[in-house]
Amino acid sequence: MNIMKNNILVLGGTGKTGRRIVERLNNLGHEVRVGSRNESPAFDWHDPAGWPAVLEGINKVYITYQPDLAVPGAKEAIEALIKVAKQKGVQQLVLLSGKGEIEAERCEQLVLNSGIHSTVIRASWFNQNFSESFFLEPIQQGVVALPQAHLKAPYVDANDLADVAVTILLNEGHNGKIYELTGPRLLSFKEVIGEIAKATGRDLQFIPISLPQYVDAMKAQQLPNDVIWLIEYLFREVLDNENNQIVTNDIEKLLGRKPIDFLDYVAETVKTGIWHKTVEA
Repeated sequence: MNIMKNNILVLGGTGKTGRRIVERLNNLGHEVRVGSRNESPAFDWHDPAGWPAVLEGINKVYITYQPDLAVPGAKEAIEALIKVAKQKGVQQLVLLSGKGEIEAERCEQLVLNSGIHSTVIRASWFNQNFSESFFLEPIQQGVVALPQAHLKAPYVDANDLADVAVTILLNEGHNGKIYELTGPRLLSFKEVIGEIAKATGRDLQFIPISLPQYVDAMKAQQLPNDVIWLIEYLFREVLDNENNQIVTNDIEKLLGRKPIDFLDYVAETVKTGIWHKTVEA
């Protein structure tokens, strides 16, 4: 890797991919700024006035948009960020996008056509959704009810994505490229829960339900409307997109090794005890 030190801004630097990227870059001796509302200077997607201070002195940026590039307003926000990045002399952008998200592709094109050295990483659903995100609580409760049970996805590990992002940020030859990251095989929700149950020794119950039933359940839990919209979108448009049911070899091409298998992820995660914790239903 290039031994020259870089000043790198990691937006979403406390999230699933961001914190892993921050850790790797710090270990390699680079100057890393975490883009978060809790940092100083603070980065908030809803407060563009604060962006120039965050981008001051930065030459490379890893971009994750919260909550997702598919939501209304994302395109305008990315467009505004690119404008500030160009004003501040940023030399490279790496955008995290969603595999199979048509709306996100509009944001991708803004970045790729920005005039700044840019790369897009499209990721499948993460393994870590089952240990660090919205699938965790049902697993802890012992009953997982999800829609689209017949569909399979090539879950990708957040650690693989972090390794790919660091490789792109620190090496030449990736300008204008779009990489699609997946795990090595397709898995259904039932198969996923079955593998977690086997590893934990727990009797986990999987119940296939319809998407309207799932939406009603989210409403009953009084989740915010924008969260409900996004999760419904992910199940209806993304998981059911044929492009999201294809295994790629981009991780192997970029890293020179096989991607982390879901079973390997399960074996490591079970050691943390996170799936043995119980929460009140």
